[in-house]
Amino acid sequence: MVKILNKEVQNYINANLNVDLHTLLLKKSPFPDLSMQEIVQQVKGKQVAERKFPFLLKEGIVFPPQLSLEQASSEKTALYKSEILKGKKFIDLTSGFGIDAYYLSQNFEDITLVEQNTELLETVAHNWNVLGKKARFINKKLEGFLHENQEHFDTIYLDPARRDQNKNKVFLLEDLSPNILEIQGELLSISNKVVIKLSPLIDLKYLISALPQIFRIDIVALKNDVKEIVIFLSNEIHHAITCNTVNLESGESAFSFTFGEEENAESEYSEPEKFIYVPNNAILKAGIFNLISEKFELKKLHPNTHLYTSDQKKESFPGRIFEMDIVDSKSVKKKGQFNIIAKNYPLKPEEIKKKYGLKDGGSHYLIFTQSKKGKIILKSV
Repeated sequence: MVKILNKEVQNYINANLNVDLHTLLLKKSPFPDLSMQEIVQQVKGKQVAERKFPFLLKEGIVFPPQLSLEQASSEKTALYKSEILKGKKFIDLTSGFGIDAYYLSQNFEDITLVEQNTELLETVAHNWNVLGKKARFINKKLEGFLHENQEHFDTIYLDPARRDQNKNKVFLLEDLSPNILEIQGELLSISNKVVIKLSPLIDLKYLISALPQIFRIDIVALKNDVKEIVIFLSNEIHHAITCNTVNLESGESAFSFTFGEEENAESEYSEPEKFIYVPNNAILKAGIFNLISEKFELKKLHPNTHLYTSDQKKESFPGRIFEMDIVDSKSVKKKGQFNIIAKNYPLKPEEIKKKYGLKDGGSHYLIFTQSKKGKIILKSV
């Protein structure tokens, strides 16, 4: 680690931040005691940090291998979670590169990080020292720590590994490392709040059936890309499970509901009116298609078309809002430039562009969809 922090080495890294990494790897290292792989690792780390966690773009920070960079949370999602949690004692049992731990522990006095990868933990300890943040660093497997631990914590945080032994992605609770189903009781014996980050692909109904201690689920999207499902477990009795849908950096309102509301909600249906509403992907992940219609007093176009309409604009809707007109397919001119949306329609956007000879982009939208009367095309005003 000392070698990579040498001033000449750091100057070389900074001078190559915009160079193609494959080209750089083919070069001979200008430093006899450092491989080009080690240098490229730091270049890649700085490139990822600029996009994902810019708070680490400081002199003296060291970056881990690419897999650890990929698995780390972004600064934006970590900051969101940090605003939820507070207490005295916090522990991250799968700290990895420590991005979540850095932010989630902001409102705690006593911080513990557990990580089985020795080199990775040493990197995090070094970086936290550079950042002036204190913690207790424990280099052990999670299971070993739990077996020996005698402490109680206000909040436990986990981000289980989502790859199997063959490096394939997994997301069911029993396939994760650690296996959440096996250790949930042990976790709740040393804390009354357990927070777990999970894959955005995981099924919410499966979660609720598999983990009876869930009292809250957050669906966290960033710029309309669902990044993670965050679940909260507790020993306390909760009569309803709350779900929060957020779309960070979108300017859209968060939307919260309790499970069971969707089953009791009903939608009205209508042909397109003045405004068309496209729910964000956090809402779509939640599957609350009738509840959204009811809460915002909007009408659906079709039972299987998750688009909504109204004559009066509902500004607080969690998604995009367009003023649109129905158009005839013959009026869609070839070589026109549009952003294409296809919902409950036989053709995908790429197929639509090919069929109508359209270019992608511009400021106008075309929505190809279905109402109860059949296929329709909507064009933004």
